[in-house]
Amino acid sequence: MSADANQAEIDRYLDSLLSQRMLSPHTVSNYGRDLAELSELAHAASAELDAVSHFQIRKFAAQLHGRGLNARSIARKLSAWRGFYDWLSEQGRLKSNPVDGVKAPKKAKPLPKALAADDAVHLVSQANPLKDPAAPAQLCNRAMFELLYSSGLRVSELVGLDVQYRQEAGYVSAGWIDMDSNEVTVTGKGNKMRSVPVGKPAMEALKAWLSARETVMGGHADAERRALFLSERGARMSPRVAQLRLKAHGQALGLATNVHPHVLRHSFASHVLQGSGDLRAVQEMLGHASIAATQVYTSLDFQRLAQVYDAAHPRAKKIAGK
Repeated sequence: MSADANQAEIDRYLDSLLSQRMLSPHTVSNYGRDLAELSELAHAASAELDAVSHFQIRKFAAQLHGRGLNARSIARKLSAWRGFYDWLSEQGRLKSNPVDGVKAPKKAKPLPKALAADDAVHLVSQANPLKDPAAPAQLCNRAMFELLYSSGLRVSELVGLDVQYRQEAGYVSAGWIDMDSNEVTVTGKGNKMRSVPVGKPAMEALKAWLSARETVMGGHADAERRALFLSERGARMSPRVAQLRLKAHGQALGLATNVHPHVLRHSFASHVLQGSGDLRAVQEMLGHASIAATQVYTSLDFQRLAQVYDAAHPRAKKIAGK
């Protein structure tokens, strides 16, 4: 089938979309562009449009992906191609649709945001310049932020911590701090418990908070008195309040990034991996059931390496207009 014959076949299909399916001219025009691209790809592969194989369609999709086309656009083109080949099948021209079973590449998951090491340390170690650093709420904040970055906890794990392990009628601690062994034990997803080391700065911040904690406990019942982190009213800290406090703290320090607890978790994982290269250890400390969930941090690490390479290597790509 010549290029003219290919276009004539496509035109007949597009006419059917207008006259039979009553699609809008704009939609039909979009289909026309997608099918013109299919025709070009087939021609480049020396393939007849009505004889393109399933393997070739897969190859065409891969070529589009290689050109930088996003997953949504590729999925749209595959849909247009599938419709065209369905129409050819209805005409008795094809035995099967070569597009059937071909899927667009999965959408790339955005990499988790992680702070640079210096920014992370600045965030968790510096007092809010707008607040009294000796106030109980600020001591509580410092301990929470240090612990998030020190041990990579989820915010739900953080606020679920007790001062120490408690087991009594109807209650067993889901998480607690062991001040003697410098570690925190938490119950993560899937009800799986893990223990993670706590660094010296976080331990010092925790000790400072515990010294002030009594002043905000008030007359709360034992259920509240177990909690390690308390709100200004003396109740167990909620995830939402912890999030808002961290966000406000980041803004007060002038950080451009909108900081939330998971940013500190990502920063912890990325920085530990950069320093150790031990993916399995990072998996265990994060409480990931699968190593695949932890492997995203290898991409973060590569980003850093690529930046260093591009800035330093004489044969690296350079910015235009250098």
